[in-house]
Amino acid sequence: MTSPTAPIAVACGAATDAGLRRRINEDSYIAASPLFLVADGMGGHNAGEIASAAVIAEFATLAGRESLTIDEVQTAVTASRRRVAMLPPGAGAGAGTTLAGVVIADVDGEGYWLAINLGDSRTYRLSEGRFEQVSVDHSVVQELVDSGQLAADAAERDSRRNVITRAIGAGSDSEPDYWLLPAEEGDRILVCSDGLSGELDRDALHAILLTETDPQAAATRLVHEAMVRGGRDNITALVVDALSVRTRTNRTWERDTVPVSAPAGPAADIDGDTLPRAVATGGF
Repeated sequence: MTSPTAPIAVACGAATDAGLRRRINEDSYIAASPLFLVADGMGGHNAGEIASAAVIAEFATLAGRESLTIDEVQTAVTASRRRVAMLPPGAGAGAGTTLAGVVIADVDGEGYWLAINLGDSRTYRLSEGRFEQVSVDHSVVQELVDSGQLAADAAERDSRRNVITRAIGAGSDSEPDYWLLPAEEGDRILVCSDGLSGELDRDALHAILLTETDPQAAATRLVHEAMVRGGRDNITALVVDALSVRTRTNRTWERDTVPVSAPAGPAADIDGDTLPRAVATGGF
């Protein structure tokens, strides 16, 4: 239960499944305020499961707080990277994991979503009728789309769509992308592994989020629909609803997502460069 004094009071639903083609579910997640994160492990032979669980275990030490700062999140990322790097042979050594989601942040007394992303797990926001993907995939096909070498609709069918360019572990030392999103009462956040977004397109995700008003029902329905449409990968969905948001004044300024970089802080821009090489391959 979210503290009534937290910057954002939330209700959350979570669902996960190994899918129809995988024996092991290598996805891990935390849905405990102020943390709503999904980690999609990779590496084979159960190593991905161990890597993703190690990262979520590190972040779980922060559960129960009312909010987190970007410095605290960055410190947890660094500690997570050490945990994965120290996994012994046969227990996750050489494995990696994505990490995506939001944490509740307090910015000058107001409630914000602090979104984080490494890899191709995704964060979406439904707010005041507008449905948008907050995170940007760290993947080969996304780089090709961004450079104009591949059409966006072709990216969904491209054989390289599961090759990612940033991760925790798997030989990557890349930093996450961060965004600050001013929260509004009624916001609905979806965090998912690519096992969901790979089966359901944007319109299908949007429709389910609009139809299922209860966050647990929405998360369960999303995973079920992904199974019906193939279930070719592990599937995880978190649905987080903002029940109330602490604000000092009525906001009249532009509500667009604000990119930030760590550890420089909220005033800095994200470095737009992308890595030239793939560090891990997951998916089908």
